[in-house]
Amino acid sequence: MHYDKIKLKEVFEMAKTAGIDKKTAGTGAGKKTPWEFIKFIFVSLLAMVVQYASLNILILLPFIKDLYANPFRWFVFNYPVNMNASGIIVSGALGYFIAFNSSNILAQIVAFFVNKEKTFKSGANVAVTFPIYIVFTIALICFSAWLSPMLNTYFIGKGIGGQLSTNIAAMVCSCIQFFVYFPVDKILFHKPKEAKIEKK
Repeated sequence: MHYDKIKLKEVFEMAKTAGIDKKTAGTGAGKKTPWEFIKFIFVSLLAMVVQYASLNILILLPFIKDLYANPFRWFVFNYPVNMNASGIIVSGALGYFIAFNSSNILAQIVAFFVNKEKTFKSGANVAVTFPIYIVFTIALICFSAWLSPMLNTYFIGKGIGGQLSTNIAAMVCSCIQFFVYFPVDKILFHKPKEAKIEKK
């Protein structure tokens, strides 16, 4: 007689959400999509921690701070030198460009793999989905790279400190990315994992 053998790894994996995942696995989008969206929020929070931790580390590094004095302008990207009311350089330029975009890219890489495995439990081929995700991510990062320095300059002009304005600008861009990424990930990761059954 054949019995389904449940792997120990699968029992402990996402222990708190396993029951809900099981209940929504065979249901329609009406139940499954809201639960995926809830999990997507938590993964986005994880990506946000990665982004803000790396951003705040990078903007404090001496060689990055030195680059705040080097204006960066290319194509639609304009990163001016930002000074406070006392005329002290506090943010912007090439240093801000490097710090903001490096942290954003790192966060999106983390989000891709965690969302694929945990949020959507997708069996989609990484060799196919990852390049598509990269192209989409580059477009979205370019949009954020265009918007972020304008927000940063605006907040500094309102008297907000350089580091705080950097984080607020990143937060606005992260919110936009959050709402755009969910439907895209939902399409990319629509293929569920195939159940693995071992016989004994």
